[in-house]
Amino acid sequence: MNQATWTTVDDYFCDALVPSDPALDAALAASEMAGLPAHNVAPNQGKLLQLLAQLQGAKRILEIGTLAGYSTIWLARAVGEGGSVVTLEADPARAEVAAANIANAGLSSRVEIRVGKAAETLPLLIADGAAPFDLIFIDADKPNNPRYLEWSLQLARVGTLIIGDNVVRNGAVADPASEDANVIGVRSFIDMMAKHPRLSATAIQTVGSKGYDGFSMALVIS
Repeated sequence: MNQATWTTVDDYFCDALVPSDPALDAALAASEMAGLPAHNVAPNQGKLLQLLAQLQGAKRILEIGTLAGYSTIWLARAVGEGGSVVTLEADPARAEVAAANIANAGLSSRVEIRVGKAAETLPLLIADGAAPFDLIFIDADKPNNPRYLEWSLQLARVGTLIIGDNVVRNGAVADPASEDANVIGVRSFIDMMAKHPRLSATAIQTVGSKGYDGFSMALVIS
């Protein structure tokens, strides 16, 4: 098995189950044109996020890490009319691209983009009385994942689903001696979930067009 095989399988699944979508395709094109890194979720992963949000019955979603708004569009579609997504982006230039992509998808009324480092904007959400969120998607800088989890718990309720992206780090997450700040951040994040009395959690490895990676899921149980 190799990357070519994983991509071929993902292409098959996407062709069969996640047909081409003009707004999402345009968002990817705009991201590439703006020179942003190709860190967006794959189409079938975006559809998975949408389905999880719909299964959750989520009407209020928090996304930590907007990039060009690709996953934001999937989540905003999931909440439906009357629902809302608050998405946090540290880079103003990326936020501008995301805002245009979200507007092109006709979802501006459902999405609020807050610009600034998440470690600074998350406390403001609490101060603004934004809690609780039904689903929280953590997809930002990995060294700060433990801090994002701490804030997420303050913005959650019993039953909130917290999803963490990119937690496998190409397998390096299993190395306790790693000196990579991203790996250290993810390992601390996983350790916090394992020990936290309010959470029931798991993590899954994945392969596909985005390579070898995976995600974590934690349910707030108390």
